[in-house]
Amino acid sequence: AAVAAAVERCGELVQSARAAGVPVYWIELGTDPAAPWRASNWLRAGDLDAPLSPDEPCVIGTPGAEWYRLSPAPGELRTRKTGYSGFLGTDLAAELRRRGIRWLSVVGLTTECCIAATATDAIQLGWPVLIADDATAAYDLELHEHALAQLALNVAVIGSSAEITALWLESAPQHDAALRQQNGVPA
Repeated sequence: AAVAAAVERCGELVQSARAAGVPVYWIELGTDPAAPWRASNWLRAGDLDAPLSPDEPCVIGTPGAEWYRLSPAPGELRTRKTGYSGFLGTDLAAELRRRGIRWLSVVGLTTECCIAATATDAIQLGWPVLIADDATAAYDLELHEHALAQLALNVAVIGSSAEITALWLESAPQHDAALRQQNGVPA
């Protein structure tokens, strides 16, 4: 139930971001059967060189790698990752810098895994991070709460999706003006 609620809240945040003119970046996990992520083999089989398990989630070309109840709109950036962090082995950092993004909201699944890894890399790369506690989830509520506590101590400001939406609305005119100035467009 918590996962379903977080996915629904993510959808609401996506709609709010689009309405506020905030760019939405989609990070998708895609395990390549020809070159599986060795860490996954280690965690599941205790062998870095084990063959890909038939239980491996998010394998490219399978239903497990498809978007669940949400999907990118045309023109929204999609980044396929092969590990936990959206930054590991991707061009996400370069793309965010190129577009002048100054802070990030990180939402999705799961709090203790992909959200924590992506948010940690983001702050280490220089982006302040906000996490919507109601638009993230783990498959265990206690694990979710502990992950949020750890992230609040070391990585991100934790708030609600309503608080993040309010920040987007407050900063949208300033962000637009900064982008116009950066691109030499009169205000």
